[in-house]
Amino acid sequence: MNIRIFEHEEDLNVTGAGIITSLLQTKPRAVLGLATGSSPVGIYKQLIAMVQKDLVSFAQASSFNLDEYVGLPAEHSESYRSFMNEQLFHHIDIDLDKTYIPDGNAPDLTQECEAYEQRLEDRGPVDLQILGIGHNGHIGFNEPGTELTGRTHVVALKEETRKANARFFDSIDQVPTQAITMGVGTILKAKQILLIARGEEKAEIIRQAFMGPITTECPASLLQCHPNVVVLLDRAAGRWVK
Repeated sequence: MNIRIFEHEEDLNVTGAGIITSLLQTKPRAVLGLATGSSPVGIYKQLIAMVQKDLVSFAQASSFNLDEYVGLPAEHSESYRSFMNEQLFHHIDIDLDKTYIPDGNAPDLTQECEAYEQRLEDRGPVDLQILGIGHNGHIGFNEPGTELTGRTHVVALKEETRKANARFFDSIDQVPTQAITMGVGTILKAKQILLIARGEEKAEIIRQAFMGPITTECPASLLQCHPNVVVLLDRAAGRWVK
């Protein structure tokens, strides 16, 4: 595991974007695993700037997102489809038909999970999976528990996760109670994993995830089992790392 700590946000963003562009330059048809949330936004902005300068192209690439809320229309401002369109897809040269996000409004959610998993198996493996980390150690929407689901599945969101995401909605009552997420087993199939965390509030869970025991009570700790993980932290998030 390669853990890097940055004094300046811009350096973290440039480094993260550089990892992705290096992959695309050597493998234009790369399969990218993408994430939402605040952690990767600065990296996405760097990627947009690089596409606009013709330094990299996503034209032959495809992407799979980690998760999506259940019950939000795709056009809802807080759906993860809307997030990805606004923060990345609409500003780069990727084929939108090759950007895959679970359908949280599918009539049969179990069938949708199976179809998404099959699509990943058919087009994968994912070459590079981007992750954030929740305050309780969740990756994707894989919440802490006595056991974890390996494949793409529907999950009930814990109250602390809903509270953390309530800032994006008018009230917590509007935050969905369920999501579709890639399972931890699916995530660990990626050839390389890039985890990004920022801020003092993530410092303790970073310590638990990467310096504590491997346990389903901290899903991110299972990344210790992966052979190729890069962790990019700002100084506040990485204060426990020596």
